[in-house]
Amino acid sequence: MQPGALLPYSLSAVLVLPMLATAWRGKSSRWIVAQFAMGLAALFALSAWLGVFLSADSVSPTQWLNSGILNVTMLGLISFIAFIVLSYAKTNFAADTDNHRFLHWFLLTVFAVMLTVSSNHLVVFFAAWVAISLSMHQLLMFYPERNRAALAAHKKFIFARLAELCLAAAFILLYHHHQTFFITEIVSAYPATTLSLEQQLAAVLLALAALIKCAQLPLHGWLIQVVESPTPVSALMHAGIINLGGFLLLMFAPLFGQVLAAQWLVLIVAGLTTVVAALIMSTRISIKVRLAWSTTAQMGLMLVECALGLYELAFLHLLAHSCYKAYAFLNSGQAVNELIQKQYASPQLPSVGIWMLAGMVSFGLLLGTGVTLDLPAPYSPWVLIGLALTFVFANRLNERQGLSLAKTILSGGTILASYYLLKTGMAWMLPNIEHQYDLAADIWITVLFTALFTLQLLLQYKAHSPALRKLFIALNAGFYLDEWATRITLKVWAVPLPKNAVQTRLGLSGVKS
Repeated sequence: MQPGALLPYSLSAVLVLPMLATAWRGKSSRWIVAQFAMGLAALFALSAWLGVFLSADSVSPTQWLNSGILNVTMLGLISFIAFIVLSYAKTNFAADTDNHRFLHWFLLTVFAVMLTVSSNHLVVFFAAWVAISLSMHQLLMFYPERNRAALAAHKKFIFARLAELCLAAAFILLYHHHQTFFITEIVSAYPATTLSLEQQLAAVLLALAALIKCAQLPLHGWLIQVVESPTPVSALMHAGIINLGGFLLLMFAPLFGQVLAAQWLVLIVAGLTTVVAALIMSTRISIKVRLAWSTTAQMGLMLVECALGLYELAFLHLLAHSCYKAYAFLNSGQAVNELIQKQYASPQLPSVGIWMLAGMVSFGLLLGTGVTLDLPAPYSPWVLIGLALTFVFANRLNERQGLSLAKTILSGGTILASYYLLKTGMAWMLPNIEHQYDLAADIWITVLFTALFTLQLLLQYKAHSPALRKLFIALNAGFYLDEWATRITLKVWAVPLPKNAVQTRLGLSGVKS
């Protein structure tokens, strides 16, 4: 039997199982059936992935489904995360009399995400993309009396419509130019020697849709406020839905990689978002809010990787971030204890001598890697790795004064080797996509990374400086970008907010929220 012989059945089963679980009416067994269905879907997704990985030819049950390695990997990721989140939610909602409503919309959302990542048809892709937003809105409003959750859901609802308008316009332009609805046929036409205006405009619109979907500044506030929703909803959002903007760019990478305007739009917006969101995260106290700002920064970095042509790194980032954020949100109850332990473990900041030693070790490791492997362009990711290693080494040396230089070098070498092997392995899995090196883009991102680490050090070591105190306050307030976006949003489409919990208990129906 050929390795891909069972692929059509595996892909179909993965899509059908969530809908079968949704249709199950047994009250006492609905959660068990849902868990079993998602676990089985994860196994079928693994079977599909193995079929694609081992088969030289791509086989689909119909032309409407895409069985590329990118698609089946995403299908497996979504199935796995859905199973984990559902297992957590079963306990989380055990005492909630309305838990069946959560389960219903959760399964519909998962099905919509699965259909999106496996679709090969523009209309089906768009319909599933819209369905994700509409079903997710019901989960965000699971506790409708929570003001911040209601406001976040309202803002997301509007921003999602903007992203959908961009996506619809891009798809119309692509269909008009290629005269086909099938994504694989459209993508196979690139790289092209010349691009028409409508092709370039389509790429820019795809980039805009990705930026909005990934909650990039200034349309990010809803993602920060989504933490008011139940923890399983936050985990699903941050681990399996917010990254679909990156998936969109990866799907249309052959087109996106040829349009400089689209790339620079992402480089500027996502690059600045990465720096600003990472700095803001360091000023916040709430664990879930820190995780939300982290997601905004990480999505910005993933989009930057796409704009630099590092598609294999962006895909690796997408997979790793999804798994990490699912774990982080579901384990957020333990995060406070872990943070306290870290603070007590290292009360003093690293000295100048430690920083110099850490910097020299990082530079030496990068230099050795460059001589051995001939580091490929772009070089800004290697700058980021060097800066990150410097921070890691400095803090480890500061925490453990007895940590030897040999152990430090060994740990750094292990990190670099792991990065290189994972990146190379992902590049081997994904199809080769041409992307012209842009020196200006590389310099721009290098400047942003350097600014991020410089400002982070200044905020730690010069915290009492008047200028940096003002910067800290502005960062803690998010530069008031969300307030600005909220004000405009409510002017465009005002919505009455629900009574808060206190008003509900006291029966103050006349008080405005």
